[in-house]
Amino acid sequence: MRNYDFAPLYRSTVGFDRLANMLDRALTTDVGTNTYPPYNIEKSGEDTYRISVAVAGFSEDELSVEMRDGQLVISAKKVETETDETSQYLHRGIAARAFEKRFQMADHVRPVAAETKDGLLHIDLVREVPEALKPRRIEIASTGTIDAKPVKTKKVTKEA
Repeated sequence: MRNYDFAPLYRSTVGFDRLANMLDRALTTDVGTNTYPPYNIEKSGEDTYRISVAVAGFSEDELSVEMRDGQLVISAKKVETETDETSQYLHRGIAARAFEKRFQMADHVRPVAAETKDGLLHIDLVREVPEALKPRRIEIASTGTIDAKPVKTKKVTKEA
């Protein structure tokens, strides 16, 4: 694996700390270790997304969905029951181990709903760009002269 040094980026930029940290985290994490549980990320509209995580065997009480430090954190911990202790499994192929899955959220993306259906946990996300950051059109006034003087307007009255 290659090592990247982001020190020059920190020295020559201002305000991009979050981006550099995210790149550093993405390049240093081992991709092969974070495969459980399987998940899908889909774009369902221009500003809407959905994350679906396979959570078969977990009840809603055993699942947790939180936003922390710009990350969506999905975790689950199986609660031991009395029947689990007394049962003897001949084959145990259903993985019900605890997990924690983290997704880095972009600016202005937030979860709006979560539901479980057919063994999947669906989390709906929406990007809400504040009005101050949306593009706006600025009208160009033409005065007809090079000198920039205020234009006086006349009050127009209607005659009946």
